[in-house]
Amino acid sequence: MSEVRVDPLTGLRTIVAGERANRPNAGLSADPSPPLDPAGDPFAEGNEDRTPPELYALRPDGSAPNMPGWRVRVVPNLFPALSPDGAPPEPDAAPDLFTAAPARGAHEVIVNAPQAATALAELPVEQVATAMDVWRERVRAHAGAGYVHVLVNERREAGASLPHTHAQLYALDFVPAAVARERERFSAYATRTMGANLLADLVQEEVRRRERIVAIDDEAVAVAPYASRLPYQLMIAPRRPRARFEDDGPTGAALLHEVLNRLARRLGASPPLNLWVRTAPRGADHFCWRIDVMPRLTHLAGLELGTGLHLDIVAPERAAAELRDA
Repeated sequence: MSEVRVDPLTGLRTIVAGERANRPNAGLSADPSPPLDPAGDPFAEGNEDRTPPELYALRPDGSAPNMPGWRVRVVPNLFPALSPDGAPPEPDAAPDLFTAAPARGAHEVIVNAPQAATALAELPVEQVATAMDVWRERVRAHAGAGYVHVLVNERREAGASLPHTHAQLYALDFVPAAVARERERFSAYATRTMGANLLADLVQEEVRRRERIVAIDDEAVAVAPYASRLPYQLMIAPRRPRARFEDDGPTGAALLHEVLNRLARRLGASPPLNLWVRTAPRGADHFCWRIDVMPRLTHLAGLELGTGLHLDIVAPERAAAELRDA
């Protein structure tokens, strides 16, 4: 039987309909990415002159800025969606109907590695950990923002315009509605439970039940969320709750690397995916960071786009079992 499930962190509903995976042409797999061409790759080591001047870089050998010798490199986005000095638009004659404000903030690109890799799963685990340390450092650099969103898009099907593995950072001067909603749910849960943490309690219960657990290490837990919106969706949460990803402590890098490789083994190759870090927004008294991983194996269609209600054709219990076996 299909079920309508409610995500405890977001309140969003998903229809879990596992039998739809048996439809004709509904098999889920991923094809390998074509190899990178270093000559046409602006993020390749040696092509530093093809990007804007770097904002930050890890250079363990003390090499000069904007030259080879880096391990992770941060540059402004060449086509930014946000700018620090956006001019306000002209007031509209009907402000109750048409509201606009300057898109102020910062938009950065974090090149995860000098290696010619199209996915985080292709990197050594140590390089993934180094890249995530830089993600955290750049979130700290924008501590005054309303919300800082770090994301990774892998492959064109998931929105990546360049194949070399990289993250993007958006430092917003407001808290997006979806993040504010989660902040409210964390706060309401703490009020109902005399200060308990929503994600910490959720992880503890998932570990007790085991049916949606994919993997666990000393730092973090990987789970197929109860109301997964897409097939093989994953969530990585710290073993010990911390509100902000940017605070000192584990980043879950080793477990992230492991589950991305489990996905690649199960699907035949690293799939197109979106990945983001959810950290505490401005004004959050109760929160816990996490990493969401969304493989893009199916298309959003009329149901999702018209109602905001997702349809997942692989039950998270099945997805977790398959990834445990991968």
